[in-house]
Amino acid sequence: MITALFRTVILYFLLIVGLRLTGKRQIGELEPNELVLTMLLSDLAAVPMQDFGIPLINGALPIATLLSLSMLLSYFSLRSVRFRKLVCGEPTVIIRDGVPQQAAMRRNRFTLDELMEELRCQSVTDITSVKYAILETSGQLSVLLRSDHQPVTPHQASLQVQDDVTLPTVIINDGRVLHDNLKAAGRDENWLKKQLKQEKLTDPKQVFLLTVDEQGSTVFVKKEAAQ
Repeated sequence: MITALFRTVILYFLLIVGLRLTGKRQIGELEPNELVLTMLLSDLAAVPMQDFGIPLINGALPIATLLSLSMLLSYFSLRSVRFRKLVCGEPTVIIRDGVPQQAAMRRNRFTLDELMEELRCQSVTDITSVKYAILETSGQLSVLLRSDHQPVTPHQASLQVQDDVTLPTVIINDGRVLHDNLKAAGRDENWLKKQLKQEKLTDPKQVFLLTVDEQGSTVFVKKEAAQ
């Protein structure tokens, strides 16, 4: 039992470290080679976890080899456009000026039902309102609407608006003070104590969330037990 536990933990952390090195991707955004890597890793890790007759190194070595190969492919993909197209493919225009590109759809085995579903997911019901629809290498469909079907922006309406978009910094996360974030936001412990005092609290552990943005606005959420 202890052997199984240690083997599982070691392989688990080996996979976590390896996948972190390959970059951040959601499952739906994986390139073909990344999807193949993920599937192979799951199979390779499962065998030595269950079969104690297989030395652990025999399971770890193929995993390390695949991760190294993946990073090597990523390196060459960054260095060579041709190699990147060979490994990852290239985006394909599926709709041009409201007209489905049937040859491109057949080449990518992309059915009309799948196209209409993807458009509905992006709140597009009129195919003629689409200027371009591009099938990305990850399998996602990027939809660019015609100008007269896009929401009007303040810039298009020649309106002067104040740029009030700010990036909040999390200071307290579920009772834990993030001191690096506190310093990065230009605040100190005295400021934090003042914020707690204003909310009639004495301990950061009573706070579920505290953020502050570039304009000094704060969001303060107490833990349910402290309310």
